[in-house]
Amino acid sequence: MGPTPGLRRTSRILVVASDGAALLFFTAAPDSSRFARWITPGGGVDPGETHAQAAVRELFEETGLEVDNVGASIHSFDFDVRWDEADHDRGHAVYYVLRVAERFEPSNANWTPDEHVDVTAHRWATADDLESGTEPFEPAHLPDLIRLAARSV
Repeated sequence: MGPTPGLRRTSRILVVASDGAALLFFTAAPDSSRFARWITPGGGVDPGETHAQAAVRELFEETGLEVDNVGASIHSFDFDVRWDEADHDRGHAVYYVLRVAERFEPSNANWTPDEHVDVTAHRWATADDLESGTEPFEPAHLPDLIRLAARSV
């Protein structure tokens, strides 16, 4: 069974340390493949939320960091969803940047039950780290986004 027609709006946050490394989570796709890849913190926009409000909420839920706002978005793109158990067939992601002075250990205290299953690791990685490694990441242009985020703040 394939995804049902519909659009899922998401907000993603590029949390970038002063050394240019971004915080990433290793997560399994929410389908029968369980394909694992590195992604930025973030998630779905709830009804009534703006992308920026969702980014602030998701940042807290996934890392424990509390901020009042995440500023202007730096990138957005549309994509097709290919998960066999998805409740949507299209996505729209909006990316924000949060600069931190140094790398930190994210808190999982506010994760959903699914996140405790799907997220298996975290790390700080530069664009070069991703490009020189063999592990998958999403989106395909994530190294370019990390470079843009490192320059934009």
